Amino acid sequence: MGRAIAVHSYKGGTGKTVVSVNLAATYARKGKRVCLFDFDFRAPSLQIAFKSNPEYWLNDFFDGGIELRDTLVDVTSKFSMPSVFEVGLANPSSTATRQILTKDQKWEMKALQRLLTAKDELLDKRKIDYLIMDTSPGIAFSSLNAIVASDLVLLVSTLDESDLDGTQRMIRDTYTSLEKKPVVLVNKVLIEQLSSEARRKSLSKEVEATFGVPPLEMIPCYCDVLGTSRRSIITLDKPEHPLAKQMDRISERIALER
Repeated sequence: MGRAIAVHSYKGGTGKTVVSVNLAATYARKGKRVCLFDFDFRAPSLQIAFKSNPEYWLNDFFDGGIELRDTLVDVTSKFSMPSVFEVGLANPSSTATRQILTKDQKWEMKALQRLLTAKDELLDKRKIDYLIMDTSPGIAFSSLNAIVASDLVLLVSTLDESDLDGTQRMIRDTYTSLEKKPVVLVNKVLIEQLSSEARRKSLSKEVEATFGVPPLEMIPCYCDVLGTSRRSIITLDKPEHPLAKQMDRISERIALER
């Protein structure tokens, strides 16, 4: 049985999308059957990394009238993957991003039903191993839908004070009400804070005290990744990069989370 993973954050700028894309690529490179959804309808960006402009977008599927298979872009051959690697992209046009802000709760409830149907189609019928959803930050309806539909939530936070505070409140209020316990990934950590095992353990304890769960991983702030994050899939373009090696560990640890 496959798993649906929502990658979420309290605010933008945490590197959530970089994590989503590279996690999906890591699983695909390992021979897993992977489908990646761009669920950040307010600020979609996956079309940049995958250099694709499909006929139909995920927006069209959730509006109704389009089958899920019509929106999926098969990038298996493009990236020479050993198994299935598909992406569902959100429409990046200014018109589409404005329209998503006008959707009411009734539309969102129907969108959740369609998402749950899509999840069943992908995981049960097509035997996808991992459905990974890169969500909008905060508590947008689309993000809540992804969280509800997920089997596991990977919550990405930085050590910025406002991010720590907002993420803590979101776990306490939103995640508790949805009966979801997230797995926390801390990103963009200063190298100095991870310079020794003692400092790493100390920081890990601080994060656990803040969020109530230990961090799955703490990723340093890589300047070269910041400069190319939207255009490059590090785990594929630079497999020897430290981030690629960390994504390997993260993928293995996620597989053990239940």
